[in-house]
Amino acid sequence: MKFGKSICILNVGGTKYAFSKEVIKDFPLSRVSRLHKCASEKEVLEVCDDYDQERNEFFFDRHSEAFCFIMLYVKYGKLRFVPQMCELSFYNEMIYWGLESSHLEFCCQRRLDDRMSDSYIHFSEEENKLDEEMRGENLVTRVVTEGEDSKWLERMRRTFDEPTSSVAAQILASVSVIFVIVSMVMLCASTLPDWKTAENNSVVEHRYNPDSLEHPSGIIEAVCISWFTAECIVRFIVSRDKCEFVKRPLNIIDLLAITPYYISISMTMLTGENSQLQRAGVTLRVLRMMRIFWVIKLARHFLGLQTLGLTLRRCYREMVMLLLFICVPMAIFSALAQLLEHGLDLESPNEDFASIPAACWWVIISMTTVGYGDMYPITVPGRVLGGLCVVSGIVLLALPITFIYHSFVQCYHELKFRSARCTRSLSAEFLN
Repeated sequence: MKFGKSICILNVGGTKYAFSKEVIKDFPLSRVSRLHKCASEKEVLEVCDDYDQERNEFFFDRHSEAFCFIMLYVKYGKLRFVPQMCELSFYNEMIYWGLESSHLEFCCQRRLDDRMSDSYIHFSEEENKLDEEMRGENLVTRVVTEGEDSKWLERMRRTFDEPTSSVAAQILASVSVIFVIVSMVMLCASTLPDWKTAENNSVVEHRYNPDSLEHPSGIIEAVCISWFTAECIVRFIVSRDKCEFVKRPLNIIDLLAITPYYISISMTMLTGENSQLQRAGVTLRVLRMMRIFWVIKLARHFLGLQTLGLTLRRCYREMVMLLLFICVPMAIFSALAQLLEHGLDLESPNEDFASIPAACWWVIISMTTVGYGDMYPITVPGRVLGGLCVVSGIVLLALPITFIYHSFVQCYHELKFRSARCTRSLSAEFLN
């Protein structure tokens, strides 16, 4: 574009910046440099919000303070977040001016990654709005024909997936928690030696026989399984994306907890009361113990378990670092302990340290300061090595704990804020 003057003025949120045409042509920000390629006023207005031809001034309705920090990056080559400004909002400003997250300093990149790890936010809202406008007529038709059904399915989905979304959701969540607790109590009680069936005084592992449904424990278990199965089926039916539903970890856990019951009943019906039942007994016990996964279902209803899961997902790097801090010293100390306690030609070698894998167990319980006392060094060099092992374990395990702690606090406050927001909407719904 042939500018009217040699000086171009950029007005960003009320703050003006003056540049020459040569600077605009090679400006590091792609949106600004595009001004030089514009051949008409229409093309200029596609880049900026307004244009004053008399003063050769380009207006951008953007955050002025964020652009000031971006200009500092243009001048000095370092880009950091604006204090007291949301990281996602600043990142949106960066994308508008043509910058990427890689232009940020490393510390700010880490903050942005942590902020976006649990936020599925796309910064192409303007393009999505244009696409929605182009499909507007089709959407209106679908809303007229399917509006009521979609609204009902959405309400059902929120009732089953979001316990704080409504009063009905809270009641449903409370009933589900009661069933989980009852099932866990029955599972724990079934391992007691005195827990006998009414028919044959055998261990409860035979309770999957169809006749055992007459026993109260079998009836309670069948009712719990029926509830969990119905809940899982309804949640699958009302889900938006069936494939995404199957991939979710909590839904996989539900399937792992429900399926063993039906497999156990099928195996018992096929084997019957014969010698094959003994061979199937081990399999039945394994399948029955898989129902312990039902405890994880409580994560749907309790903020603490949700915080724990979100923290583990965000801190997987720190968890890998923690595992590495354990494995490397374990390999070193176990080899030295085996050499000092058994490898050398001693008159009375310590048989507890006969191999490096056996010494690894001693290293683990020493580094974690558990100290069962089942095995310990008897030589002076071995005891010195044991002291070094304990001290190094305390130091190495404490290093990544700080990062995990701060992430846990951040995740807790985020989930607590969401829960409070849902509670406010629930109170408004209840009053209405």
